Amino acid sequence: MTTTHHPIAIVGGGLGGLVLARVLHLGGVEAAVYDLEASAAARPQGGMLDMHVESGQAALRAAGLHEEFVAAIHAGGESMRILDQHGTVRMEESDNGGTDGRPEVNRHDLRDMLLTSLPEGTIRWGAKVTGARPLTGGRHEVTLASGETFTTDLLVGADGSWSKVRPLLSDARPAYSGISFVEAYLHDADTLHPESAAVVGGGALFALGDEKGFLTHRESDGRIHVYCALRVPSDWVTTSGIDFADTEAAKARILTSFDGWDEALRGLIGDADGALVPRPIHALPVGHRWDRVPGVTLLGDAAHLMSPFAGEGANLAMLDGAELAAAILAHPGETEKALAVYEEALFPRSEHAAAGSADNLDIIFSPDAPQGLLDMFASFREEAEAAGDEAEAAGEKAETVGDAAETVGTGS
Repeated sequence: MTTTHHPIAIVGGGLGGLVLARVLHLGGVEAAVYDLEASAAARPQGGMLDMHVESGQAALRAAGLHEEFVAAIHAGGESMRILDQHGTVRMEESDNGGTDGRPEVNRHDLRDMLLTSLPEGTIRWGAKVTGARPLTGGRHEVTLASGETFTTDLLVGADGSWSKVRPLLSDARPAYSGISFVEAYLHDADTLHPESAAVVGGGALFALGDEKGFLTHRESDGRIHVYCALRVPSDWVTTSGIDFADTEAAKARILTSFDGWDEALRGLIGDADGALVPRPIHALPVGHRWDRVPGVTLLGDAAHLMSPFAGEGANLAMLDGAELAAAILAHPGETEKALAVYEEALFPRSEHAAAGSADNLDIIFSPDAPQGLLDMFASFREEAEAAGDEAEAAGEKAETVGDAAETVGTGS
């Protein structure tokens, strides 16, 4: 069997890997992307993502796709409500309608945008990586489930939580966070589930209390995406006795954890359409890093898997891809220099985000929730107002200096 060789190979066709391939392509450098899915449409790609100006949107600008992103924004998606377990609205914010905050976009739309921006044949579909081993000179050999192998000068692990590339660099493995989600959907919510639609509002909902809650979001197709969150043991899915194959029985069992909660909130699970899917939440250690190993690096969840409670996962993966591409393009023929530059920025950035995510998990699922979350948002607003005041003062100072310079320049 002939072994294929690639100068750059990316394992994983998620958002981070695709941004890397796209920015490299714009710079005249081609990469091969290997993805385990049979095709781009093999499975649902998740729900809504908020794109941060400094990370996800910056990556899309580097990829030359910011205009397409703006066209795909889910209007109203930034609206947010925080409720307690009795259904009392404790905070409500509306969407500002711009791109300077964290506008929402459907992950599926975003991924399609990236896929269609790449040359045909960039993605090798149905290519499940089972392992990789180092060769000489920084090269690596990668083995696929089919038995085929390929070699590469630069191997990038963009293959998510349970990365097959990570062991080349680190012994770290994701650990259970203490929180498990049960995922559900309410279809055509305004028509079929008006009570749920009313309690969720136009964007995101946090309904919290007693170390559990409902985290939901409106999707652009009219569905409500529901995550029921529970603080349970790591083996809860297998030891709880809940048969997730029997949806109605599973609903009844899960709702016993929400006895006494507002009925509209309970309906987010009780009235759900389709199967309930348990999703234990895992994270790599905060501050995960590795020593420089020739010819290989990681991005996204493979590098810094964290819980979703800072909204940073997809944003950082995309920024990782853009910054790794920029480093490679800035140092042609100097792969190790490029990787060193990339990782020097990657490690502190991801550590900061992972620490924030871990802290937010404790705040969101604290015994006095949602008070901790309300306090956190109040602190954010105070910081934003202070920053705005400083920026305004700096602007006034600059304007004064400009007026003085103009006066001197005209001799008046």
